[in-house]
Amino acid sequence: RYVKWPRYVRLQRQRKILYQRLKVPPSIAQFTNALDKNNATSLFKLLHKYRPEDKAEKAARLKAAGEAKAAGTETKTKKPVVLKYGLNHITSLVENNKAKLVVIAHDVDPIELVLWLPALCRKRNVPY
Repeated sequence: RYVKWPRYVRLQRQRKILYQRLKVPPSIAQFTNALDKNNATSLFKLLHKYRPEDKAEKAARLKAAGEAKAAGTETKTKKPVVLKYGLNHITSLVENNKAKLVVIAHDVDPIELVLWLPALCRKRNVPY
């Protein structure tokens, strides 16, 4: 008996067969394997340190700054170093040599969205 599989199941099976039967270009093949668990864990711990502040943290920071200003002890604060995200934003940062490290997801669909990003990173000497 024939089962009508959901569309995403059919697509992922077809994609797997195509990857097996055709010679995959190196620029696409580099996205077939992800980081192992140890490296991924350490990467996510690093990224967690640089996550953008949420509303509660921002409110607390602004309240402390306001109290300091009211007391007359105003201090200069540096802009916090935070994680940047978004394809267009990352592209402009890499082009302007502002990016220090680029993390690219391996499961982007369609892959053409990020296919050119490693070449740009290599050209600008940015680790990815």
